[in-house]
Amino acid sequence: MTAATTKQVAKAREPDGRAEGTAAGRVRRRLTSRTATISAIIIAMVWTTPTFGLFVSSFRPENEIKTSGWWTFFSAPHLTLENYNEVLFGTSSSSGRLASYFVNSIVITIPAVLFPIAFAAFASYALAWINFKGRNWIYIGIFALQIVPLQMALVPLQRFFSTGVSVAGVSILPSWDTDYVGRFSTVWFAHTCFALPVAVFLLHNFMSQLPRDLMEAARVDGAGHAAIFRKIVLPLIAPALASIGIFQFLWVWNDLLVGLIFAGGGEKAAPLTVRLADLAGTRGNEWQRLTSGAFISMVIPLIVFLSLQRYFVRGLLAGSVKG
Repeated sequence: MTAATTKQVAKAREPDGRAEGTAAGRVRRRLTSRTATISAIIIAMVWTTPTFGLFVSSFRPENEIKTSGWWTFFSAPHLTLENYNEVLFGTSSSSGRLASYFVNSIVITIPAVLFPIAFAAFASYALAWINFKGRNWIYIGIFALQIVPLQMALVPLQRFFSTGVSVAGVSILPSWDTDYVGRFSTVWFAHTCFALPVAVFLLHNFMSQLPRDLMEAARVDGAGHAAIFRKIVLPLIAPALASIGIFQFLWVWNDLLVGLIFAGGGEKAAPLTVRLADLAGTRGNEWQRLTSGAFISMVIPLIVFLSLQRYFVRGLLAGSVKG
C-alpha cells in the first residue's frame, strides 16, 4: 500500500478536532461538567463500598464475620490470613484447594475469549466487505440466534459431545473424548458457540461504518482481503475487539452453568465458580469462606478490566455519535 493509504488509516483513527460544535462535542461537554463528575464519584462510591466490605471481611476471623458487620473492623481491628489459607490450600474436601480450580478457570477462559473474537472478526469482515450471494440472509440468521436461550442448546450440545453425529446409521462426526483435555475442549466449544452471534453482530456493525475510501484506496494499491483485514481493519477495530473481549472474559470467568455441565465438578477441569458454590458447605454454615473465595475470584477480572478500560470506553462510544 502507498503512503496515502497509510495516512488515511492514521486520519481515520484520530479523533475529529472539529467536534466542539457537534453532537459529539455537546456530549463531551456534558460528560465533563461538574454535575457529571459529582454524580460519577457518588456512583463509584456506591459500587465500591460492597467490594471494600468484602475485602475487609476476607481478613477478619471467622467468629467476627459471623457475629458482626464488616464496619466494626475499624473499632476493633483483627486481621488474619486463615480464611485465604483455608480456601486456597485447605486439605478437607469442603474447605479448600481453590488454587487448582483457579488455574482451571484461566485455562478455560483464555481460549474461550480468543476463539470467538477471532472467528467473529473474520465473519464480520466477510459479511461487511465481501460481496457474495446470501450474505444478508446469513447476517439475519446470526442476528436471530441472539434470541435463542442458552439453556435450549445445552442438551443438544451435550448429546453432540457424547454420541457424535450419525445420519441413517452412518457416523458423520465421532463422539468427543471426555478425558482431562477433552473436557476443556467441550467448554471452549460451548462458550464459542454461545458468544459468536453477539460478537458477529457487534463487530459487523462496527466494521460496516469504516470509511469505504480506505478499502478502495487499498484495492487500488493492489491489496487483497487478507492485507486489508490485517493492515487496515484490525488497527481500526481494536477498541471494539477489546470491548467484546472484556464482556466475554467476564461472562466466561463468572459462568457456572456451562462449566458445571460440560466440565463437571471434578478438580481436574471444573472452573472456579463450581468450587465457590461448594465452599459454604452442604448446610451453608461455613459461609465465611465465601468472603475470601469471592475476592480471589474477583482479582483477575479487575486486572483485565483496569488494563483494557481505555479501549473499553472507546469501543462503547465508537459510532454512537457523529461529528
